[in-house]
Amino acid sequence: MNSNSSSSQEKRILPIILATAIFMLMLDSTILNTSLPAIAEDLNESPLNMQSAIISYVLTVALLMPISGFMADRFGTKKVFIGALAVFALGSLFCSLSQNLNQLVISRVIQGVGGSMMTPVGRLTLIKTFPRNEVVRAMNFAIVPALIGPILGPLVGGYMVDYFSWQWIFLINLPIAFIGLILSLVYLPDYHSENSGFDLKGFLIFAGATFTLSVSLELMGNAVLTTPLLLGLVLGFLLLYFYYRHARKRVEPIFPLDLFQVRTFRVGIVGNLITRLGISSIPLLLPLMIQIGYGKSAVISGWMVAPMAVTAMLGKSVVMGILNRLGYRQTLMINTLIIGALICSLAIPDVKHSLYWHIPIIAVLGFFNSIQFTAMNSIAIADLRPYHTSSGNSLLSVNQQLAIGFGVAFGLVILKLFEGDTSLIQNEIHNAFRYTFLVIGGMTMVSAFVFGRLHVRDGDNLKPAQ
Repeated sequence: MNSNSSSSQEKRILPIILATAIFMLMLDSTILNTSLPAIAEDLNESPLNMQSAIISYVLTVALLMPISGFMADRFGTKKVFIGALAVFALGSLFCSLSQNLNQLVISRVIQGVGGSMMTPVGRLTLIKTFPRNEVVRAMNFAIVPALIGPILGPLVGGYMVDYFSWQWIFLINLPIAFIGLILSLVYLPDYHSENSGFDLKGFLIFAGATFTLSVSLELMGNAVLTTPLLLGLVLGFLLLYFYYRHARKRVEPIFPLDLFQVRTFRVGIVGNLITRLGISSIPLLLPLMIQIGYGKSAVISGWMVAPMAVTAMLGKSVVMGILNRLGYRQTLMINTLIIGALICSLAIPDVKHSLYWHIPIIAVLGFFNSIQFTAMNSIAIADLRPYHTSSGNSLLSVNQQLAIGFGVAFGLVILKLFEGDTSLIQNEIHNAFRYTFLVIGGMTMVSAFVFGRLHVRDGDNLKPAQ
């Protein structure tokens, strides 16, 4: 099956199917944060022990994402996506029925198994269905939930716990998954690709690197640098080197090294990783600042960041025009500089100013974040050959997962370093947040130069035909 045989109705519905999967994933990754104290109380656990409910899910997703491309090629995109959606829904149901922490952790692992396949396989189906000059517009629509989910997560979680019960933060996935399953059964195209076999050794090495780095990131976010943490980071990067050695010798490794000979993919991957270090920490730091620095409730912090979702959708409506006018190189360089400057500007209002001075900055930040994600993700797959699409798409997904983890951990480490310097922050915790925003914003601005490696004409094949 190819893109030419795809019906116009399939092309209209496919982005909606992918959007349901992305929305559930992004909502679920953030909705738990505001609900942990209530879940801990109900399960007779300390809130500090509940971190495993988050880590188990993140690790499962990060570990299994690399095999999503192989699974889709071998068993077909339709079977794998529908199976992943069903497993995710089943895991959500089990989470709501959990009676203790161990049951909740096991249920979160089941959720992670489904979650690791949904987005990569859904995006792969979209890439194979649409011609290159239509991919960005389709992905542009499908990725809106990725921007809305993290904003709605804390808000919905706060209301669910306050007015219903924590079980509803998982049960809310069931009707969304049901809609996705029905649409997938009717409209999702099925693609297979020739596959010579599964690179088990490469997968184990890469999974070991992903696991070690993910655990180290979680530790980094909760503590100052320690010897075990540093050893974990060294081991993780050492395993990545071993994977490089392995991939050089293997005929068809799980992630071929010649992917990185494609300039747009290389810049897209590196740009995603470095730029998200700053961007990914903001959805965590902002609610923390509002609750700790200003002493406001979780619901207010949720409402404060909600404008980002509205402006993100506005950004999606204009991004195609911007890319067609300026091109990918100029758009990404300018847009990254603007995002960095906006993050820095979050440091301007001090605790004596009204909290609501931050709202215009937050709203404008959502607009430019929206442009950034669409441009980065689409340029990464712009020049991939058909035989590289599955592995390149899987690697892009893993890279984004690790980049988000790095960003959250990096933001927390910087915050804790400033928090410990009482003379610098003058015993005012809000100042620690202000200095953190300056560091993260400055680093984001520097990352703009990564996109300078693009050529002026890169991404022209993604533009709609005139």
